[in-house]
Amino acid sequence: MIPFGDLKKNYLSIQKEIDKAIKKVLGKGWYILGSEVKEFEKEFSNYCGVKYGIGVANGMEALQISLNVLNIGAGDEVITVPNSAMATSLAIIRSGAKPVFVDINQDSYNIDIPQIEGKITKRTKAILLVHLFGQMAEMDSINKIAKKHNLKVIEDACQAHGSEYMNKRSGSWGDVGCFSFYPSKNLGAYGDGGMIVTNNAKVAEQAIILRNYGKKTRYNFYKKGINSRLDEIQAAILRVKLKHLDKWNKKRREIAGWYNYFLTDSPVIIPEEQKKCFHIYHLYVIKSEKRDKLKEFLDKNNVGTEIHYPKVNYLEKAYSDLKIRKGTCPVAEKTSKIILSLPMYPELTRKEIKKISQLILSF
Repeated sequence: MIPFGDLKKNYLSIQKEIDKAIKKVLGKGWYILGSEVKEFEKEFSNYCGVKYGIGVANGMEALQISLNVLNIGAGDEVITVPNSAMATSLAIIRSGAKPVFVDINQDSYNIDIPQIEGKITKRTKAILLVHLFGQMAEMDSINKIAKKHNLKVIEDACQAHGSEYMNKRSGSWGDVGCFSFYPSKNLGAYGDGGMIVTNNAKVAEQAIILRNYGKKTRYNFYKKGINSRLDEIQAAILRVKLKHLDKWNKKRREIAGWYNYFLTDSPVIIPEEQKKCFHIYHLYVIKSEKRDKLKEFLDKNNVGTEIHYPKVNYLEKAYSDLKIRKGTCPVAEKTSKIILSLPMYPELTRKEIKKISQLILSF
């Protein structure tokens, strides 16, 4: 069996370091917003190339807090894409704003930049773009549009830890960058976790207040905040794993190269690394007109696969109140029916990649 992911293998590869870090926290007896969180905030923001990092409970709340800090709420519109994890759209809705969906580029799966300006109205306050599957969107062009229309830019970098565009890392281009440390991410915790990064001191200060009930000091509340705090054990784990992230991303790129080599002459469409991008392959996503049958075939042959994502956000039942018609984003809708994510994690071997590829070729 070749599973879609194998977090146990990853843990075993750094077990001594992880166990030592956890025991250190247990020995201190301090579990919320302590020294491990502070150090990880510094280390991760430095890694991204920005001044400030604010640890939060998960990626969705990183997005929601960022929207709130940027004063985006009821009556406002936020431009985004419909093919992300539901957390992206949900964060906008929970902030009180309305998501306005722009279609995607069929090759990068990221926002189709020429269509952005056509969706901007007087109510538009921000562009919340997604760096999907580990590849960044074209941030220079997006920032140019945002500056022209006086819009804020929020990077949903929840799948893009260490990815680059024009040699600048994800999270460093927008007003804020938001990360998830869900266990399956390239940099994953052993539970939930998230981070907001920014170069704006005021934004950082307000995010720190909002993540902790809205208080500046223990019993002085300045905002109606939420409880969204990264805990000490997860921060300690992430500090260990951050030291290995570049090595793991390099291995993911090698694995993608092996897939590309073995699948070059196959009928499936392999992912394309865009110009000026450094893809870190959070997911390796192929396209096949026979996707469902291919998935069933691979499952029967003990190869785990997933679909990210089988339906665009606005066609989910929970969002029918948005009254967005089918066909609004035709490329995203079409793509959702033909994409398939193959196993992708640093511990995969060349032999396993060859076996998966041979199965696809035989299909």
